[in-house]
Amino acid sequence: MTRIVIIGGGPGGYEAALVGAQLGAEVTVVDCDGLGGASVLTDCVPSKTLIATAEVMTTFDSSYEELGIIVADDTPHLEQAARVVGVDLGKVNRRVKRLALAQSHDITASVTRAGARVMRGRGRLEGLQAADGSRQVVVTAAGGTEESLTADAVLVATGGHPREIPDALPDGERILNWTQVYDLDELPEELIVVGSGVTGAEFAGAYQALGSRVTLVSSRDRVLPGEDPDAAAVLEDVFRRRGMNVMARSRAQSAKRVGDRVEVTLADGRVISGSHCLMAVGAIPNTAGMGLEEAGVRLKDSGHVLTDRVSRTSAPGVYAAGDVTGIFALASVAAMQGRIAMYHFLGDAVTPLNLKTVSSNVFTDPEIATVGYSQSDVDSGKIDARIVKLPLLRNPRAKMQGIRDGFVKILCRPGTGIVVGGCVVAPRASELIHPISIAVDNNLTVEQIANAFTVYPSLSGSIAEVARQLHTRKLTGDS
Repeated sequence: MTRIVIIGGGPGGYEAALVGAQLGAEVTVVDCDGLGGASVLTDCVPSKTLIATAEVMTTFDSSYEELGIIVADDTPHLEQAARVVGVDLGKVNRRVKRLALAQSHDITASVTRAGARVMRGRGRLEGLQAADGSRQVVVTAAGGTEESLTADAVLVATGGHPREIPDALPDGERILNWTQVYDLDELPEELIVVGSGVTGAEFAGAYQALGSRVTLVSSRDRVLPGEDPDAAAVLEDVFRRRGMNVMARSRAQSAKRVGDRVEVTLADGRVISGSHCLMAVGAIPNTAGMGLEEAGVRLKDSGHVLTDRVSRTSAPGVYAAGDVTGIFALASVAAMQGRIAMYHFLGDAVTPLNLKTVSSNVFTDPEIATVGYSQSDVDSGKIDARIVKLPLLRNPRAKMQGIRDGFVKILCRPGTGIVVGGCVVAPRASELIHPISIAVDNNLTVEQIANAFTVYPSLSGSIAEVARQLHTRKLTGDS
């Protein structure tokens, strides 16, 4: 029987374990924290659970008056504009942890039911490939005992951990990384978020919605520098309009405790103060101390594992998946990399990873969902495409729901009209991007999207309307 050892139990690891076991391999998953990894225990599941509460708060605060909802309470007339809905952060965080743990248990049950073995401990590769093609993985348990496993193939799916600034080390109380925020029992009164990438933007928006006064420190010109510029502009405008202090071109140099306060010093000498500080400045791959380079695995300068499109590393019989590869820090991509690795090694049919069909979402309010080629790709000349952007303000369902911000944007090839990308900024954009993802993945044309029925009224109607406009421009030759 083929022996496979998977180091790391995140989406890349546990999805690979399911495939490997289903294809008849003897699979062992080595994990030290609990199956699901950071995605389930400290990152994706917990943060989106927190954001779900924040989303309810935002929807209520921004729409109840326009929609004619009356909130009866004892707020004096002169203070009617005051917040009438609050949040118990301790209760929210207890629910977050409970759901994350339950999800981890469900994953463990699925993996063991499929026939895989789960070992608690830290794994590392030991030496080069043996003459018979096998590999040795040494597992160190919490008590220090070691066990050596022989594997015909090894999958490294160890994820990453929060990057730290030497002069702004988290203390778990006032200066926090994104894994520590769920230990808070009370809502931060004034939260400084350092980092305006996806993690920083999501937490900044969430805590602002929950009631914190938020300052977002961005070293770049705008929030979400890696996303569609039109989408980032909408989100930054929403943040500012809701009272967030967004500090662009402001690099944080240090953060320190001063009593019950935190002072963040910027590179230009300015000092900002808050009750708490969240450091969201990227992640470091968990590749140190694993014997990877000694086993022949090439690493990038960043420490990430170098892989090809079927998840192979430079070492025969060693594959890698997930955040440890530095490709896309998405659970869906990690899971696909893990499945592809198993299909490839076990001789099943395999389709190499195609990043241009990956859909992703930023869970802010509004959400930002993208797939395929982007506006930046067109602007830089990477691809020739026609683009139409339609504001949601023109959508009847959006008007009914009091939605003011957002748009649908689709990119198609001139001449053929084949859809090559899209961006949706809207509530539940993560759901609305799916028809565009299907179009990109299957080389559908804007005419095909335009001819498909949509419900009236619906936000998805804007997707069909954009497709109709692109189809018309294709026929008339307009750019």
